[in-house]
Amino acid sequence: MRVQICAVGRLRAGPEAALIDDYTTRFDRTGRALGLGPLTISEVEDKKGGGMKAEAQLLERALPKGAVIVTMDERGKLISSPEFANKLAEWRDTGRSDVAFVIGGADGIDPSLRTQADFSISLGKMVWPHMLARAMLTEQLYRAASILAGAPYHRV
Repeated sequence: MRVQICAVGRLRAGPEAALIDDYTTRFDRTGRALGLGPLTISEVEDKKGGGMKAEAQLLERALPKGAVIVTMDERGKLISSPEFANKLAEWRDTGRSDVAFVIGGADGIDPSLRTQADFSISLGKMVWPHMLARAMLTEQLYRAASILAGAPYHRV
């Protein structure tokens, strides 16, 4: 199952980019044998200043057809890392070929796109900058693959 992060904004070179690249590489390496990956990141940018609605339209165009749509949203469900791993395995095992994680811009995800989501995840009760949310999500994807592979990375 291919995994895609569709996010608003361009990631610049720096520590966040290095961290995301590292976890993406780890996920691809670990996930390959599990039928997970590759992990790709699609970035969209609303250069006309149309706000959340314009961002949602750009994000919708970046979503793979037929993908499981997962929004990263403060109103989403709080789940543990093992629950997240099980969700990925469930989508993979039911024949879904793509899953797309959506990260909105500074104002979040437009309600029109949120209603299309198959699932919504919160990274906690605090709101995180969207660039850090990317790093946290890529780490959790790697952690999920490690859990599914039975690797010792995740400790309870």
